[in-house]
Amino acid sequence: MKNKKGVEFQFAWLFGLVVGMIILVLAIYAVSRVIQTEELSIDAATAKEIGVLLNPLETGFESAKTTTLVLPKETRIFNGCNNESVFGRQTLRISQRSFNKWTDTNINVGFSNKYIFSENFTEGKKFFIFSKPFEFPFKISDVIYITSSNKKYCFENAPEDISEELSNLGQENIFTDDCPDESIEVCFSGNCEIKVDLFSGYVEKNSERMHFPSDSMMYAAIFSSPEIYECQVERLMMRGTQLSILYSEKSDIVASRGCNSDLKNELVILSDRLNQTTGSAGLNTALINDIEDIKEKNENANCKLW
Repeated sequence: MKNKKGVEFQFAWLFGLVVGMIILVLAIYAVSRVIQTEELSIDAATAKEIGVLLNPLETGFESAKTTTLVLPKETRIFNGCNNESVFGRQTLRISQRSFNKWTDTNINVGFSNKYIFSENFTEGKKFFIFSKPFEFPFKISDVIYITSSNKKYCFENAPEDISEELSNLGQENIFTDDCPDESIEVCFSGNCEIKVDLFSGYVEKNSERMHFPSDSMMYAAIFSSPEIYECQVERLMMRGTQLSILYSEKSDIVASRGCNSDLKNELVILSDRLNQTTGSAGLNTALINDIEDIKEKNENANCKLW
């Protein structure tokens, strides 16, 4: 009888231990799920807040604007781009370092009216963001560049106007002289990590050439992964197509009031050409020359369309 009670006691003790372990495992699992859910929520909220933060960078007719973003944790900002709808879509995805691991989130926060140029993902706690307007020939949008304080850029032999503009920005990770040893070289003559050819209008990076029609797009190519740059160029051309149509319709309204801008046909042709432009290689000399002609005609018109 005594042995029987001992066996029952041991069984009860083992049963209680197993049940306790199961409860503990379930509790840990539940807590980890709550933490993970909270982390995903924080990541999504952070991505949305970054999008909101970019709104004051709308430059209007000014030159470049800059701001600083400081986050409490090591953060990766994933830049996403697709061109599947009328204006395509800009997405941001955030991953933060927590408990020595990166949060694994698949929540993308999207915008149809933003054009962000960066590497596929940018990592750090402190980020620098600046923007410039892109006109082609009218203002299409502000283009925004995001870089991390972890990466420093050395602009070697930059033309005076570019060097002055970058110096005026005051970004801690951009240098035009006295560059730190670990800097990423951006050179305007010779060969280096990022080569800028102003005469031919392209940036060579990772053995790929990204063509640009203006300074604003030159910076975009310098700070971007090639695939991000090419996708955003197509999105900008898609927006330019729609704006060309709107301005051509505006020319009809202006003409009906007795003031002809003489740009109707050019804008209709431009909308078609921009719609057929796929990637930066389409930003060729012929197109850029036509853009300049339209811009000059508008500036000299009695009734300007933009």
